[in-house]
Amino acid sequence: MLEIKNLHARVAETGTEILRGVDLTVKPGEIAAIMGPNGSGKSTLSYIISGREDYEVTEGDILYNGESILEMDPAERAAAGVFLAFQYPLEIPGVATMTFLRTALNSQRKARGEAELTTPEFMRRVKDAAGELKIDFNMLKRPLNVGFSGGEKKRAEILQMSLLEPKLCVMDETDSGLDIDALRIVADGVNALRAPERAFLVITHYQRLLEHIVPDTVHVLYKGRIIRTGGKELALELEANGYADVIGEAA
Repeated sequence: MLEIKNLHARVAETGTEILRGVDLTVKPGEIAAIMGPNGSGKSTLSYIISGREDYEVTEGDILYNGESILEMDPAERAAAGVFLAFQYPLEIPGVATMTFLRTALNSQRKARGEAELTTPEFMRRVKDAAGELKIDFNMLKRPLNVGFSGGEKKRAEILQMSLLEPKLCVMDETDSGLDIDALRIVADGVNALRAPERAFLVITHYQRLLEHIVPDTVHVLYKGRIIRTGGKELALELEANGYADVIGEAA
């Protein structure tokens, strides 16, 4: 589903190189975890997959279902089924959460040539998804993320993911700032969306998230390159020993 080939990328404004030859393959139905120390390029990788414009790809390619997406803008990637859950979801005063959800959902349906949802259809979908994620429906009547706790913001993103039904879900440190109860609710939402045709790229510092969202593969990113790949036991090794041994082996 996702194939990254020798990806090099830099910050557009400064020219600072962040990714230095990333090679990564994620298959349909797979949950792949990306771990690594601060500054290794994890978030940059997620931004580039989603099409953020303040980064430049200088070499390599990103293939999604066999097609390069480098020339696609973020909206086109989203309509094709690529979803990014942010580490720090933005607050948007003046934009009602329900309005945002309906606009996003119907925009993607329109881009795929599907009919827009009627108001009753949309409300039914939101209520069903919110109920499964234990989201207070009154929360959705507020402006998007305004006044939300960290856990509420992450639940709202999982709700978006549930409604949009993307094929490739990129999760940039979704566990950041969550207490254990919120972490379990978010993880339950992700696990409920696991499907043979859907893949997840879960970016995290800590193994604790991977106790709830069990990965098929774990990749260690360091200084812009994947330096080691393994199964779920690799996350346990990193939790116990840190990154020093893995980095030393790759040096």
